[in-house]
Amino acid sequence: MTTAPEQPRRGRPATITRERIVDAGIAMGLPDLTFVGLAARIGVSHMALYKHVPNLEALKLLVADAIFLRWDMPAPQGETLENYLVAFSASLRDLVGRHPGLALYMIRRKAQMPAMIERIRAHHAAIANAFGITPEKAGRLLSTVAFHCIALADTVYSRTEDAERPIDGKYPADIEAEFAYGMHALILGLLSARPSA
Repeated sequence: MTTAPEQPRRGRPATITRERIVDAGIAMGLPDLTFVGLAARIGVSHMALYKHVPNLEALKLLVADAIFLRWDMPAPQGETLENYLVAFSASLRDLVGRHPGLALYMIRRKAQMPAMIERIRAHHAAIANAFGITPEKAGRLLSTVAFHCIALADTVYSRTEDAERPIDGKYPADIEAEFAYGMHALILGLLSARPSA
């Protein structure tokens, strides 16, 4: 669903806030994000926007960080570690599928913002505590599942001309089933690996 840009108002110039920048950036989508387009969407000049964000890459980082921080990451609900990791990968798959271009900022460590890194570390600690495993093991499990899930979701849900198009927000059942099967197989393999692996 596309949202119409805010119309410039007469009188006082529109206030540029981080939240307005991020909301407009999320609505535009990372692949389509431009300074001119975002400025028009929030009703300011693109030169005014440069006072708040120095360049396009910083703008994309800001938007990607906000998408990740707004993600309703699943919390353990008393299930097994295997079932939690399956739910985690499904939620992550949906996040990447809804936000084309996000994968690049989640996988590249140099692109991760401090708040994103802190949330990842806190998640590792919470999973270690919930399942009685070491933080190192939790980090390995979650990072491996996340890395493969993000890379696969970015490939499956990429915005190319020949890509499958979702129907009512869902991709064909066979694609979804293969994705889920592959991630579950990876999770089972990780859980059965020797501790030194």
